[in-house]
Amino acid sequence: MIYQETIKLSTQDNGDLHDLTESVALIVKKAKVTTGMVNIFNIGSTGVIGAIEFEPGLQKDLPEFLNKLIPPSREYGHEKTWHDGNGHSHLQATLLGPSMTVPITNGKLKLGTWQQIFHLECDIKPRQREIVVTIYGE
Repeated sequence: MIYQETIKLSTQDNGDLHDLTESVALIVKKAKVTTGMVNIFNIGSTGVIGAIEFEPGLQKDLPEFLNKLIPPSREYGHEKTWHDGNGHSHLQATLLGPSMTVPITNGKLKLGTWQQIFHLECDIKPRQREIVVTIYGE
């Protein structure tokens, strides 16, 4: 069986982090799949999906780390093409990726105790995001 839903998300700007775990778990429950996989995918090239311990320290650390690793700059090739100020946003999102897959066991997400599913906004302006949640299983 395949089941699919979309999560709508409003973000503020670079570094805005959202915990999606509960929303994804509710979709898994609605699908009534006991064993399978769920893929969580961000539509767009400046948003990230991943897993982290969703606590205040890491909510601050992850965006700060990315901005040190790939800082805002007008020197990126993307800036020379588009002049929109978000070249670093595309690179940050590419580094971490737009999706992840989580196993479903006994009808529940198979995550570690300190592991939550997150969306990170890497763009420099507010965005309306669509996160596609696709479940495969039985």
